[in-house]
Amino acid sequence: METTTVKNRNEWYRLLPKMDELLAQDWAKALIDIYGRTPVMTALRTGLEQIREEIPGLYTKEELMDALKLYPAQVRKTLAMTNERHFKRVHNATGVVLHTNLGRAPMSKKLLAEVTQQLIGYSNLEYDLNAGQRGERYAHFNERICAITGAEDCLVVNNNAAAVLLMLSALGKGKEVIVSRGEQVEIGGKFRIPDIMDQSGCRRVEVGTTNKTRIEDYAEAITEETAALLKVQTSNFKIVGFTQTAEREELVALGREKGLPVLEDLGSGVLVDLSRYGMAKEPTVQDSLKAGVDLVTFSGDKLLGGPQAGIIVGKKCYIDKLKKHPLTRAMRIDKFTAAYLETLFCYYQDLRVAERTIPVLRMLSASKEELKDRAERLRALLLEEIERNRQVYDVHVLPESESVCISVVECESAAGGGSLPGETLPSYGVRIEGPRLHPDQVTERLRKGDEPVILRTLDGGLLFDVRTLEDEELPIVADAVARNIP
Repeated sequence: METTTVKNRNEWYRLLPKMDELLAQDWAKALIDIYGRTPVMTALRTGLEQIREEIPGLYTKEELMDALKLYPAQVRKTLAMTNERHFKRVHNATGVVLHTNLGRAPMSKKLLAEVTQQLIGYSNLEYDLNAGQRGERYAHFNERICAITGAEDCLVVNNNAAAVLLMLSALGKGKEVIVSRGEQVEIGGKFRIPDIMDQSGCRRVEVGTTNKTRIEDYAEAITEETAALLKVQTSNFKIVGFTQTAEREELVALGREKGLPVLEDLGSGVLVDLSRYGMAKEPTVQDSLKAGVDLVTFSGDKLLGGPQAGIIVGKKCYIDKLKKHPLTRAMRIDKFTAAYLETLFCYYQDLRVAERTIPVLRMLSASKEELKDRAERLRALLLEEIERNRQVYDVHVLPESESVCISVVECESAAGGGSLPGETLPSYGVRIEGPRLHPDQVTERLRKGDEPVILRTLDGGLLFDVRTLEDEELPIVADAVARNIP
C-alpha cells in the first residue's frame, strides 16, 4: 500500500480535474441542458471543494480515485436537491374539503387542461377579436356569471378581502357605513372586517349587540352621512341561543326607503343549494340578489371551487363606480384566473356536469355508498402494498398480536375554509392501529415524503378520510403508507 506523505498529497491535488475539462464531459453537458450553465458550474465547484477538503484525511491514492468516481453522482444529487420544488402536490386525507393550509379548493385536472391550452403562448386577455381593438379582461366571463347569479354586472379582483375593501372604498369613503356588531368577524390570518372597513376610509357605525341586532337598530343609526348598509355572512362561526339578526329582506326594504345601497359580504360564496347534499341550507349568491341586495361579494376558491378571487356581483350602476376606482387596477386578476373562471362558470351552467367536474362539489356531494367503496379499495391496496414490500425487502412477518390492524371505519368530514361552521358530513375512512405503530412518527414521514400525505390521528391510530382523496390518488397513498409503517 502506498505510504501517504505531504508530497504525495500535493500530487493528489493536481489529479483533480480542471473546470474546462469537466464542462467538456458528456454527463456535465447533459446537466447543463437541464439546469443551465451557472447552476452546474456552482455544483461542480462545490463538489471539487469538498474532495479537496477531504484529501488531507485520505491514506491512499485509490481512496481519492474512488471519490472522483462518485463525483458525477454527487453533483447530480446536489443539483436535484437545489432545484427541488418547495411547492408540491399534497394528498389530503384529512376529510377537510376546503383545507386553508392545503390551498382551499382543489383544482380540477379537466379544467386545468382546458385552461393550459388557452394560456400557451399569447391570448386575447384584453383584446376583442371581433372588433379588432382593445377589450376588457372581465368580458370573458361577465355574461356567464350574470346569467347564473341573476346579477346585472360583475367585477372580479384578487381575493374577497380586496373585494370588500374596494366596494367600501368606492361607495363609502368619508361617509358612514352601518354594520351589525355581531358581524364584525375575523376572516383568518388576523384580518378582520373592522380593519378592512377602517382601511377603506368609511366611518364604521356598529349597531346592536354581539348576539342580537334588530332592523330598528339600523334604522335609528341612519343619518345624512350614511352611505350604505352592510351585512356580513358569519360563515366561520355560529352564535346559538338567545340570538336575533336583521334579515337581508328587511335591510333591502330599509335601504329602498332611505335610498341607500345594501351591500353583503357572503364570504364563502355558494351557487348551489347545499341542502341537496344533506347539509344545512347556506344562503346562495342567487338568494341574496333575489332578495334585492345591491352588491354581493364572495370568494372564488371556497365553496365555488375555483381559483383565488374576490367576485363582486350586483347592480350595474354600482359596479361601474367600482370599475372606475383606482384600487381596481391594483387588485386586478391575472390571465390564469380569468381563463379558469370562464371555464369554471361554463360548467356551472349545468349542475349535474358541475358536480362531476368541480372537485369541491364532487367531494361535498359524494354518497356514503361511494365513500365506503373508495375506503374499501384503499384498504385492499394498502394490504397489497404491505405484502409486496415484505416480499421485496424480505421483511420478517410480525406475530398477529404485534402487527397493524387496517380497517374501514365511519368518520366525519368537514367543509372547512371558514365555511359551514359546525356542519359535518358523514364519511368513511381507513384506520390503521397497532402496538408498534407510532402515529406521530408515521405522520411526519408521510408529510415529508416525495408524495406528501396529510392525514388525521384518532385514538392512537391513523385515519385516512377518503372524501378528500380522488380515485387516482389511492395507489399513491397506499404505496406511501406501506413504506412508512412497521
